[in-house]
Amino acid sequence: MSVPRVPLAAALEHGPLVLDGGLSNQLEAQGCDLSDELWSARLLADDPGQIEAAHTAYARAGARVLITSSYQATYEGFAHRGLGHEEATALLRRSVELARMAAERMAAGRPAAEGAEAGQTDPGGGGHVGGGAAGPVWVAASVGPYGAMLADGSEYRGRYGLSVAELTRFHRPRIEALAAAGPDALALETVPDADEAAAMLSAVEGCGVPVWLSYSIAGETTRAGQPLRDAFALAAGVDQVIAVGVNCCEPADADRAVEIAAGITGKPVVVYPNSGEEWDAAARSWRGRSTFDPGRVRAWREAGARLIGGCCRVGPERIAELAAVVRSH
Repeated sequence: MSVPRVPLAAALEHGPLVLDGGLSNQLEAQGCDLSDELWSARLLADDPGQIEAAHTAYARAGARVLITSSYQATYEGFAHRGLGHEEATALLRRSVELARMAAERMAAGRPAAEGAEAGQTDPGGGGHVGGGAAGPVWVAASVGPYGAMLADGSEYRGRYGLSVAELTRFHRPRIEALAAAGPDALALETVPDADEAAAMLSAVEGCGVPVWLSYSIAGETTRAGQPLRDAFALAAGVDQVIAVGVNCCEPADADRAVEIAAGITGKPVVVYPNSGEEWDAAARSWRGRSTFDPGRVRAWREAGARLIGGCCRVGPERIAELAAVVRSH
């Protein structure tokens, strides 16, 4: 039997909730090959149990909101793999179902999925991960930017040469499919461009599911170069938007962004930056050191953050540390 959940927006009124971390790094730690253009979305068809196990690892670490594996899942991308519309719709729905199964198992205190049993060491490498007491766990269906489908890095640049109307038509079908699967929210995430944000906000109208809007940024601008004040203002008067913020960015950039988002919109802020390491596309490897510090949570919370987690290269162990900080305040 499912554990009752209040609406996510109502839960945010009572204090911050911990988000999960990077799905791709956890899947790789579990031994998955993500070299395909579909990235983690390929596993929706080929090995869905791995996705559920990754969600479970984060729930065990203390995450109270799980983000689905649909970031790079699109009708166009699945079509390139020879999958028809109905098959693609089923996989989009499956992304929500897998996260929901992990969430409900954790919330009810039942044993974890195979590959992530209670008491097992973290397959991400480095010891026991814990801290997830039984209780409500929410599911946010990921809606990544148009550039994620292209798989050429343009998701970090924006400015695709498409109009807002064209981007709205691209996003609406999968938003409808994901919304029909019954997530607690839609995560409009890693958005590099305010124009695309406008398109996504148009595409979610009437879907019946609350959303959060999260930009990928560089300093105090979107990746496309628009001031964050203007970008956040797009969501200020939209009741369907329950949180606004940033993800997939440098941890240091998130500090100021949280303040701006709260000040411009008056809404709860969502923040989940990367580890701080840099991706070397030529060498196809990460370089530098992690600057993700769970201690930043205190300042983010004081500035208005209510959904707090990690993105690329932030695994269950760091989420467990972050959850401990949240619980201590």
